[in-house]
Amino acid sequence: MNDINKVVLAYSGGLDTSVILKWLQDTYQCEVVTFTADIGQGEELEPARQKALKFGIKPEHIFIDNLQEEFVRDFVFPMFRANTVYEGEYLLGTSIARPLIAKRLIEIAAETGADAISHGATGKGNDQVRFELGAYALNPDIKIIAPWREWDLLSREKLLAYAEQHGIPVEMKHKQGGSPYSMDANLLHISYEGRHLEDPRAEAEEDMWRWTVSPEKAPDAAEYIELEYEHGDPVTLNGKRLSAAAMLTELNRLGGKHGIGRLDLVENRFVGMKSRGCYETPGGTILLKAHRGIESITLDREVAHLKDDLMPRYASLIYNGYWWSPERRALQVLIDNTQEYVNGWVRLKLYKGNVSVVGRDSKTDSLFDPTIATFEDDKGAYNQADATGFIKLNALRMRIAAKRKPK
Repeated sequence: MNDINKVVLAYSGGLDTSVILKWLQDTYQCEVVTFTADIGQGEELEPARQKALKFGIKPEHIFIDNLQEEFVRDFVFPMFRANTVYEGEYLLGTSIARPLIAKRLIEIAAETGADAISHGATGKGNDQVRFELGAYALNPDIKIIAPWREWDLLSREKLLAYAEQHGIPVEMKHKQGGSPYSMDANLLHISYEGRHLEDPRAEAEEDMWRWTVSPEKAPDAAEYIELEYEHGDPVTLNGKRLSAAAMLTELNRLGGKHGIGRLDLVENRFVGMKSRGCYETPGGTILLKAHRGIESITLDREVAHLKDDLMPRYASLIYNGYWWSPERRALQVLIDNTQEYVNGWVRLKLYKGNVSVVGRDSKTDSLFDPTIATFEDDKGAYNQADATGFIKLNALRMRIAAKRKPK
């Protein structure tokens, strides 16, 4: 342990990471650098600075970085260009935040001369893998300290006892039983796990949800919005050009108002267990529908089908922590190449938990030709007799097989 002189800790200021900070100082006798990422979790982050100072962290070694724009622009939007969904439903709100945090941990380690990084992910979860795969991909020589895989503080009661013993401030909610859920929030989503949700038979309590009203309580009138796309990314909302972070923030507000984006999922963690979680992703749900809407008129059929074939693989790479892998990067090049002509606008209807595409157009890149697609007289634009040969050629192998004598 004496070969660790300085470590960068992913630090939220909550119970777990506050205990980890003190534990690192005591166990490794090393200098600690704290890094707190603001990726839109909606919490006041300044208390994390004050807690770090209380435990002797040098002011210049306390990093609180606003990464909201980078998060949406360089991670969320590229993911949505692929229409990414894991196991048919999950929009990967937790997964997509981890490579950015890993990247910044490695950058701060380089800036401060640290030889290790540390995180508060447990040995049961996915995040330990995501953080560490990302870190090793960006710095193969970095040392990683994962306290949950080393210490014996494996229960909430033990953490509270350690905190009391070492004078670590503990919020009253922890002393009184704590929040009923383990939550993770960023600009893309909020996730809820644990306690009441550990019974997959139980419906989530209504007062758990933070961003969305229930569809039953959503407005009785539908709301229409319009998104304009350039090269696969949304750039204007109702005619107003917005930054990436501002775009997602406003779509979260609109979606939440109409009860859009709730999900109750039992997912397959790659550490081998099934885990039940609930998610709110209102803006992401709108973006997924809108992006498929503009692609429907601008993407070539076979390109669109190829993207659909590749999407589950791409989603698994993100879920499993391989954002910085060569295969994810290679897939991203292909996906981004397909977005050259994904330009135009999409009109959407938001109503009681649903989002529907109700209009779309691209003045420069639409492949929809009304003179061919019409059910009226197309004036010779399409020769329907051509279908005869197409059908016969495609049926040939099946006709030959049908004539084979049964065994």
